[in-house]
Amino acid sequence: MSMNRREFLQILAAASAAGFALDSRELLAAAGGGRLYDLPRFGNVHFLHFTDCHAQLLPIHFREPSVNLGVGAAAGKPPHLVGEPLLKAFGIRPKSLEAHAFTCLDFAEAAKVYGKVGGFSHLATLVKRLRASRPGALLLDGGDTWQGSATALWSKGQDMVDACKLLGVDMMTPHWELTYGAARVQEIVEKDLKGKMEFLAQNVKTSDFGDPVFAPYALREMNGVPVAVIGQGFPYTPIANPRYLIPDWTMGIQDEEMQKVVNEARGKGARVVVVLSHNGMDVDLKMASRVTGIDAILGGHTHDGVPAPTRVKNAGGSTLVMNSGSNGKFLSVLDFDVRGGKIQGFRYKLLPVFANLLPADAEMAAYIDKVRAPHRAKLEETLAVSEGLLYRRGNFNGSWDQLILDAMLDVKGAQIAFSPGFRWGTSILPGQAITFEHVMDQTAITYPYSTLTDMSGAMIKDILEDVGDNLFNADPYKQQGGDMVRVGGMRYACDPNAAIGSRIRDMRLIDQHGGQPIEANKTYKVAGWAPVAEGAREQGGEPIWEVVAKWLRDKKTVAPRRLNAPKLIGMAGNPGLAQDT
Repeated sequence: MSMNRREFLQILAAASAAGFALDSRELLAAAGGGRLYDLPRFGNVHFLHFTDCHAQLLPIHFREPSVNLGVGAAAGKPPHLVGEPLLKAFGIRPKSLEAHAFTCLDFAEAAKVYGKVGGFSHLATLVKRLRASRPGALLLDGGDTWQGSATALWSKGQDMVDACKLLGVDMMTPHWELTYGAARVQEIVEKDLKGKMEFLAQNVKTSDFGDPVFAPYALREMNGVPVAVIGQGFPYTPIANPRYLIPDWTMGIQDEEMQKVVNEARGKGARVVVVLSHNGMDVDLKMASRVTGIDAILGGHTHDGVPAPTRVKNAGGSTLVMNSGSNGKFLSVLDFDVRGGKIQGFRYKLLPVFANLLPADAEMAAYIDKVRAPHRAKLEETLAVSEGLLYRRGNFNGSWDQLILDAMLDVKGAQIAFSPGFRWGTSILPGQAITFEHVMDQTAITYPYSTLTDMSGAMIKDILEDVGDNLFNADPYKQQGGDMVRVGGMRYACDPNAAIGSRIRDMRLIDQHGGQPIEANKTYKVAGWAPVAEGAREQGGEPIWEVVAKWLRDKKTVAPRRLNAPKLIGMAGNPGLAQDT
């Protein structure tokens, strides 16, 4: 629920003691739901957008990255800005509400001041408030909604499907949704969403004849203006996730097909065309330069909370590109003024969802409580207490990732450990208890198998080079995954600007012998999890959450993690690298 004046004054006192230069008038207005969420209506076509909530129904803490490197033409440009460069680029005051929302700066201290973010009951309140002043507004879900929590995994996404229906989502596009398997996705689309919510993806086709699996776009009339929303699922799902889960479907970026769909929608009278994308922002920026006739791309996948849109020029004019963060932490509001069949202007705001500043919607809160009730004892089991900040997001490592790596090294008896560069996962403040639910927030996937594999030094380097190219290839269309694989038990150096095959250098074991070089022909025991090969499913390794939970129960108290991050080459001064990193 929202805070009263007395409670908020107490927060201000704590903030002052922590050294935060807060404007009490501004914050007290925000506490009453005033200034921060007072967004006057503009124009006559309205879109609300959230993405990558990863099944987080409750308010959480989520730390933004301190490392989000841009290479090539993307260097120094949104979304590859972190910390102070981001604040400067967008004119955000340090130590403010927005500074905490959009950056990692002073995260633990600021989180204690401003509280948690997101939560569907608070998001529901904000959606209803904005819709009240924006008749006909469409609520768009950018995907990665049905996956990322224990209750979502255990219900095969049903808890989130029903939550989104209650929230009033009009249209969505997929990525992690597809990891429940083709049959489950089609079951939900036919039984739960039909007639209530559009499931859009122009780039998902059958493998045999190339027929569309889902509707490519939807047409609506809003306040007398025909509008089209085109869906674009994550193009590389069959590569980044197990192919065997959607064996009869193909995906891809498909610019030419996108252009055909845009032209078709325009031909049917659409005066506003928006792409609901899960490409990732760098891919969206390139697509916007190549495909004409798109007014805006509301994007996701890379979890970038970017305060303002980027206008991209193309042969037909220009396209606005936005990215709306993750974990239910933000809600985009895009308003168009359409007159005479043309867009005359627009307004855009990416609103942070502060749970303390928005009262919980009673109906949504009751639903969430009902969903969690049968599992509450398991979810709330305390496994250990963390003495340090635990977070995931960043190009190379996070303290949550380090904890998972350390657990695998100990439990599996490995020399080296790999953990996927997933961007999702909640944050834990110093001194907070680590519950089983928190572990599931980092690990809840449909292919959680842990592994222990003999690998040659040459194979280890090949893996790091391959993932590094997925992340740092100068062509966004060749970036096919998440962040860099996290590495435990081994140090290395990385030159993101180097050519493929040449980025990874000086690989050395972390051992009592002073760091022996990794030898190409020598074999090492490597622990990992989330294998995409079908054979790993058949072998059925212990789920990663059991490995981590076992380790935490034994530890009881977890000291601050020391991040094992690579030595970066050629990145000095890059505004995607926080100065204290």
